[in-house]
Amino acid sequence: MLVLKTFSLFIITALAEIIGCYLPYLWLKKGGSAWLLLPAAVSLAVFAWLLSLHPTAAGRVYAAYGGVYIFVALIWLWLVDGIRPSTWDIVGVGVALTGMAIIMFAPR
Repeated sequence: MLVLKTFSLFIITALAEIIGCYLPYLWLKKGGSAWLLLPAAVSLAVFAWLLSLHPTAAGRVYAAYGGVYIFVALIWLWLVDGIRPSTWDIVGVGVALTGMAIIMFAPR
């Protein structure tokens, strides 16, 4: 249960971060409205709050979160940008998620 809860929280956290960064990208690069910055700021604040919900040391959470971020970013690449991840992208995600699991769930 801990593994599923941790992984799910990391996925939601990654979505908050990606949305918080994607909205300014739309404004800066795609001619979107400056009003996109308001939900972007809220999304980034939610991202920071979500990271604080993990019961372990902040540095460990940040390090492990990076692996899940890579996973979610490649799903975003596929679903939002319309670019299918390469075999090497998938291999890299496997390595990153293995690192996340070692960092978060190794016996202490």
